[in-house]
Parts: sequence; structure tokens; C-alpha cells
Amino acid sequence: MAEDLTVTRTLVLPAAELRERFSRSSGPGGQGVNTADSRVELSFDLASSPSVPEWLRARMVERLAGRLVDGVLTVAASEHRAQLQNRQAARARMANLLRDAAAAPPPVRRPTKPSRGSKERRIAQKKRRGVTKRGRSGGFDD
Repeated sequence: MAEDLTVTRTLVLPAAELRERFSRSSGPGGQGVNTADSRVELSFDLASSPSVPEWLRARMVERLAGRLVDGVLTVAASEHRAQLQNRQAARARMANLLRDAAAAPPPVRRPTKPSRGSKERRIAQKKRRGVTKRGRSGGFDD
């Protein structure tokens, strides 16, 4: 399954830059649990990858700073009993993380002020509410 990992239409990671490690997975598995290395750890050296453009690499490293260890992003998958399914899950998780980190920043919000009409409507409503409340006070006519 040594194939390239497609992150976005323009960003494709070569299979040579991805490292897979296999180990024993915890959880269900019956008799095969002690022999099958179904847990998958997928690693990608983001900080020194030649396939990621420099401007994009800086953004991704900044956004993934909490997950990187010496510039390497590692994703583990052990939710399935089969190694092949865990490999696919790890690749999908890695692609989602990198896609989110590579996304363009949201546009800057330009603050706006309420219009004159909306201010006037708000004040008029407050006055009507005040008149209603004032009408509730007062004594009973005996």
C-alpha cells in the first residue's frame, strides 16, 4: 500500500516521505491478539519535507505546533482489528489533519456600526415597553 497521500488537489505527499510502524493493538482480537501487529503509526516529517511549499509549510507547522515532535507529525490508528483497515484510517486521519492545517485563514472581520434607522427603532421599542410597564403600576380604583 505504498501509494501517495492526497491531501488537497495541489498537495500530494509522496509515499517515500511517509513512515509506517506496526505494533500490537489493545482491545478485542481473540487468539490472534498476541501475534497480530494491527496497530498502525503513520509519521510524516513536515518540517523538512521538500514536497510542501515553504509558505505553506510555515502555516502548517504553526497550526500543528502542539502535535509535532521535532517537526514530525504522527497519527496512530488501532480501532479496527485488521491492519489494512487501520492503515487506511491512519492515512485518512493524517490527510484530514494536514488539510485543516493547510486551509486558508478566514477573512478578517470588518466591524460595522448599527444604522441610524435601527437605532431609532430600538429606542422607540424601549419607549413603548416603558409605557407598558408604567401602565401596570399605580393603585386600584376603589
